Amino acid sequence: MEKVLIIGASGHGKVVAEAIELNEEYSIHGFIDSFKPVGEKVLDYEILGTEDLISQLYDQGITRGVIAIGDNWTRFSLVEKIKRLVPDFEFITVIHPSAIISKTVTIGKGSVILASATLNAEAKVGEFCILNTGVNFGHESKINDYSSLAPGVTVGGNVIIDTFSAICLGANIIHSIHIGMHSIVGAGALVNKDVENFRLAYGVPAKEIKEISVGEKYLSGKWKKQKVSL
Repeated sequence: MEKVLIIGASGHGKVVAEAIELNEEYSIHGFIDSFKPVGEKVLDYEILGTEDLISQLYDQGITRGVIAIGDNWTRFSLVEKIKRLVPDFEFITVIHPSAIISKTVTIGKGSVILASATLNAEAKVGEFCILNTGVNFGHESKINDYSSLAPGVTVGGNVIIDTFSAICLGANIIHSIHIGMHSIVGAGALVNKDVENFRLAYGVPAKEIKEISVGEKYLSGKWKKQKVSL
């Protein structure tokens, strides 16, 4: 089997690694991570170094890998850096073998579809997206590049989720909704109307709470500390 790199060695990286193992299409050469010491083991695979090592590994014949980073903007920034360092490096798509995917679905390069996700007829997944464990993605819906659906998200039919947007744990989006770019839908929300660009929305039903900036760290919990009345 061809060897691949997993770029990102935190929790999401472990989940991606296990999906690759189950598929038995690639073998994992090791992890690339900027914040863990070289030689540390993650799921019995070594941290090889930072992304700056990828050009050397490419010359050794390790020409493919996957970005396993949950934050959308960080994932984008790292993809762009790797493209500059190693223009011909190939980003693979990882699909957990338990995912149920219609034959009419399209999935872009670098995207990750995890355990028990269901993608229905004519859905479209852009590049470098994450559809996490137990996602249900409706017919003819579209999620654009560098966006993510957290575990347990349900998306109705004919929904559009624009670039760099994140739908957090267990949120539900009814049919024919449009989620704007760089927007965040909070955990457990019920979205029954469109969400504009650069907005944080949550609640049942979801309301737009505040404007957010490019690259805001929704996984850090920073915005969760803000007290708001719904």
